[in-house]
Amino acid sequence: MSIKILLADDHKIVSDCLKPLINKQPDMMVVGEAENGRMVVALAQKLNPNVVIMDISMPDLNGIEATRQIIAKCPGVRIITLSMNSDRRYVTGMLNAGASGYLTKSCSFEELIRAVRAVAANKTYLSPDISDIVIKESLSRPSTEKSSVFSTLTMRECEVLQMLAEGKTVKQIAVKLCLGIKTIYTHREQIMKKLNIHSTADLTKYALREGMTSLTGG
Repeated sequence: MSIKILLADDHKIVSDCLKPLINKQPDMMVVGEAENGRMVVALAQKLNPNVVIMDISMPDLNGIEATRQIIAKCPGVRIITLSMNSDRRYVTGMLNAGASGYLTKSCSFEELIRAVRAVAANKTYLSPDISDIVIKESLSRPSTEKSSVFSTLTMRECEVLQMLAEGKTVKQIAVKLCLGIKTIYTHREQIMKKLNIHSTADLTKYALREGMTSLTGG
């Protein structure tokens, strides 16, 4: 039986390059492609892939939050991060969200295929440089370390925060999430209260610093 793979990357050239190479593997098949986090969550529920190859910095919903939602809604789906980012916050964020693998985009295609087969077999796969980051993080983490944004805010609050940081208005967010404008204002107030931040500009800076969104993609 083929390993069904869903590709999620906001740079279409990445999916266009990976898809034919993956489909040449005798035991793999790309069943879908997504260009943003919200789309990959919807496709994961619709297509039920075995593995999602997930970028982190995507519009509307970043890879960390998309991973959290997929793991919650589709427990059997395994997720591999494929990102330009190897910063500790991104690595720990994705692993804490439930990703089973993490590779940087400097990896070889052969390593990506090894990772897919590993996570499809319910194993974990981390490239050597990522393993070093995880080990160092585990050894150096103080017991009093503050919670990450993803454990401080609810899933919905994370979605609203990312879209605010991307410059969307309250009305645009309400339409996107099919919610009332008053509800979005309430979410924004709760976010500011929880984070002790009191302006949209500072919320944007915070979201960038925490890896929820990116000005350059990745």
